[in-house]
Amino acid sequence: MTRDPDDRAVSASLGLPEATGSRRMDWAAMPRGATARIGQLLGSPVAHAVSQRGGFSEGLAARVRLENGKRAFIKAASSLVAPAVADFHRREIAVSERLPREVPAPRLLDAYDDGTWVVLAFEEIEGHLPAQPWRREELDRVLAAVTDMAEVLTPSPVNEDILGKPRLGGWSAMADDAAVRGRVEELSPWAARHFDQLLALEVNASLDGATLLHGDLYPFNIMLTGDRVFVVDWPHAWIGPRHCDVVTLVSSASLSGVDPRPIAENHPLTRDLDPARINEVLALHAGFLLRTAASAGPGADPNIVAMMTALGLASLRWLCGAQP
Repeated sequence: MTRDPDDRAVSASLGLPEATGSRRMDWAAMPRGATARIGQLLGSPVAHAVSQRGGFSEGLAARVRLENGKRAFIKAASSLVAPAVADFHRREIAVSERLPREVPAPRLLDAYDDGTWVVLAFEEIEGHLPAQPWRREELDRVLAAVTDMAEVLTPSPVNEDILGKPRLGGWSAMADDAAVRGRVEELSPWAARHFDQLLALEVNASLDGATLLHGDLYPFNIMLTGDRVFVVDWPHAWIGPRHCDVVTLVSSASLSGVDPRPIAENHPLTRDLDPARINEVLALHAGFLLRTAASAGPGADPNIVAMMTALGLASLRWLCGAQP
């Protein structure tokens, strides 16, 4: 595939959409029974809670201080209000319980699921999200951590039967959905002209591998401390080729003006790959994101739609600059 200078997928100005959802739940909105149960889980009532703005979940995300002085990070969702998020939380419990200690992820302290409320209590990480636009030192730290993580998670310590399907692909579905395909092609005329090639990349993609992948590795799922990198939010983990997480992360860095190609040419997980393998991941990644964004109804969170659109177009920018 060749670069097309007049395409909006190439020439669109780089921008960082709002890295947070618009429907976060506040701690004060939690039922008293649920907050009391959280105190029971952690061995002390919650004395103070600060709801967190970052991230895209419709549920609760809050840092809490207990009456005994200990701290934790709480995630919660109601099956009645946000059933998809509640199901993601259920899967994240199963994955988090099985992650080896060597994985740079917050430790799951406890969890409960009463059929309506699904609650996870993690150790609190005293850190911050990576700066956006990326600072190169922080990006290099994260890339090194991803390399180490792939080593620890190969072979996968989590059985495939408790994982979801990878959130990849969409061109095949668009082939039979003229309305969604049309909306995606409005976003990227380049994709319209190369639809058959994108479809072929998706159909012929090889996703064989033994690595447990995060499946949603973007800056808003990374926390940095003074000396460590933590990867948070694991409900979309899946098993596949060890290079997939680093490809999606580096692709998203292009929203900060970072050229992903030199990084991929030198990173341990991608430098020896056939370029076709990278192109496949980019096509699958863009297909999922753009189809999902283009299918969103009027009730969808506009911040999520904007972020998915930006990330999908970022993958196309890299892909359309690749040589056949």
